[in-house]
Amino acid sequence: MAASSPAGAVGSELPPEPGGSGGPGEGADEERELLLARLVPASRLKEAVGASLASLCLGPFGGAQRLGTLVDCLVLNYRLRQGPGRARERGAEGPLRCCGCRRFLGEPVTVPCGHTYCRRCLRRELRARCRRCRDWLLPAGGTSTAAAPLRTSVVLNRLAEKWFPGECERARAGTRLEELLAQGRFREALGAVNQAVRADSSDLMLRIYRAESYVGLQEYKTAIEDLNFVISKMPNWPEVYFRKGKVLQDSGFVGDALQLFLQCLALDEDFLPAKLEVEKILCDVLSPEKLGESLKESAWNSPHIRNKPLMLGSEVTASYCNLQLCPQQSLGGSDVLEPVSGGLNRAQSAHALNSTKDLAKEDGLKRVSSEPLLSGQGKGALLKRKLSFSEQDTVVCEDGRNKHKKQGESTKRDMTLAFGTIPGDLIDASDFECSLCMRLFFEPVTTPCGHTFCKGCLERCLDHAPQCPLCKESLKEYLASRKYSITELLEELIMKYLSDELFERKRIHAEETAEHSNLTKNVPMFVCTMAYPTVPCPLHVFEPRYRLMIRRSMETGTKQFGMCISDSQNGFADYGCMLQIRNVHFLPDGRSVVDTIGGKRFRVLRRGMKDGYCTADIEYLEDVKVADEEELKKLRELHNFVYSQACSWFQNLRNKFRTQILQHFGPMPDREENIQAMPNGPAWCWWLLAVLPVDPRYQLSVLSMMSLKDRLIKIQHILTYFSRDQSK
Repeated sequence: MAASSPAGAVGSELPPEPGGSGGPGEGADEERELLLARLVPASRLKEAVGASLASLCLGPFGGAQRLGTLVDCLVLNYRLRQGPGRARERGAEGPLRCCGCRRFLGEPVTVPCGHTYCRRCLRRELRARCRRCRDWLLPAGGTSTAAAPLRTSVVLNRLAEKWFPGECERARAGTRLEELLAQGRFREALGAVNQAVRADSSDLMLRIYRAESYVGLQEYKTAIEDLNFVISKMPNWPEVYFRKGKVLQDSGFVGDALQLFLQCLALDEDFLPAKLEVEKILCDVLSPEKLGESLKESAWNSPHIRNKPLMLGSEVTASYCNLQLCPQQSLGGSDVLEPVSGGLNRAQSAHALNSTKDLAKEDGLKRVSSEPLLSGQGKGALLKRKLSFSEQDTVVCEDGRNKHKKQGESTKRDMTLAFGTIPGDLIDASDFECSLCMRLFFEPVTTPCGHTFCKGCLERCLDHAPQCPLCKESLKEYLASRKYSITELLEELIMKYLSDELFERKRIHAEETAEHSNLTKNVPMFVCTMAYPTVPCPLHVFEPRYRLMIRRSMETGTKQFGMCISDSQNGFADYGCMLQIRNVHFLPDGRSVVDTIGGKRFRVLRRGMKDGYCTADIEYLEDVKVADEEELKKLRELHNFVYSQACSWFQNLRNKFRTQILQHFGPMPDREENIQAMPNGPAWCWWLLAVLPVDPRYQLSVLSMMSLKDRLIKIQHILTYFSRDQSK
């Protein structure tokens, strides 16, 4: 049925940053962000820090999340200091690889943007945005997956189990270790992970789990050794720097932790936990309570600091820094540097932001802490930063203890997960079949419940019911978002291993699309109401068959379909009008408001049916032009007379009716000079025919006329009849 008016424009807003919120002081925070944003493109770190200090006059920071621009500036400066040759993390090589950690895709989960992550990366909320397209991984910038459970992709998980059962077992073992760690059963987790390391010492993820177990047991020294071992094997893995930074932060070494967090962000700018930690540290450092007047007067205005080149940390790349134990030292000396519990003191701030090349050449920098100690067992053990690998490297044994190898000894080993190529006999086209059409996936999309279908097949199912065709789980929110993103990994696998089958599938799809694109053969028919050339015709589409028809008209690019009124004998009338889609507004439940305008008239030659909706072979109609000058002159006179009569009738309508007509159809078109210029004749005739309260059968007879003179005479008779009623 026709809608009363076309849908209005619907605005959209970008989701807020995780943790962001408005409130008092928001204006000052926005002004502060604008001030800092000017400094980021040029990587003017010193000015950015100075601007942050100057911005304190606008009031205290509204929260750590308000320092995002300064963090971006710090990360950019840090990355530039490392030089352009810094390679990005490669991770695992193979057909199934996580977009986040770049390791084996254990328990694959496809996110709304169409990229696939291992469950571990999403469950631990290691990032807010997709690493490949930077789209939000969680709805509306949320920070919890409780509202949206992580469902494993059924097809990809089945492929992983078939192709790489050993790697899948590793992933399940990792999940069990994470559960133990989450429950605080660190001793039990440590025993399990040590047993796993003895069985497979090449799995670096086990070292990460063991380090977390040691941290839970407050054995920070051994945790650092495990993390150093992982760094030596995979120096471009962002997560390991974050884990190491957390250990140092918990130990009171905030300055060292800050550098490691920045190193993590230099490798992966969207690593959410690291960014949050940097924001918290900077918020604490730049707060008026911690900063104080002494920092402004002595630390920042000191000639010693002002004359040094401003750098973030030492010249040493933090990814290769090695932490080991120092001999026990007296805690009462004057050279003791107190650990920081929450913020950097002045000495640490100056060191973290103003280290020079001369300091990088020194043998080392001792940092002695009175509390907390790095290990609950070794209370005299303290951390010491080694500034290079020039003397010795650290190698971690299976039990987590370290030993040293002399320079020149090779410790290199290819730690890339070799889950490599797939045997040809394991590649089966039936593993890539859509369960709805039973054909090879074409534009595969994965639903939130983890099932995968062809995009077109799923849309047709959602036309009938907003639920998964297999598990019947509700997909109302998925339908409302209308974000049917292609599962890229699955499409890549099909292109790589089933290229011939994909070529044939594309050929069939192209033939089907060409069939739907024909505007004379099998033209889709919307059987509903009268439509006229140049006259708007808004439609409320709710039936599944017409949802499919509108979608196909949009996808093929024709954006056209026929409109006819119903006929009791033939199904729909012999004459109709083509409608051109101008805009489609989809409602959350799948219905749509379609804004169309009339185009060409047509006559039906043959009727048909396609997927539930009517089709027809048609021929288009045009007015027969008058060539004789005398007849053309009489036609103009008739045209002008009927036009004046139509204007008089419309002006004499009650205000209520006139207003309704104007709202629905718009103003009456102006009179045209060349009345035979358009193939359908003057536009005002069709506008008038649409607003006149006449029986549709009578309107249909006028629509079918190919003579402008006959049409004007018919309209004149109608106007004469209604004008007589107005005079009464």
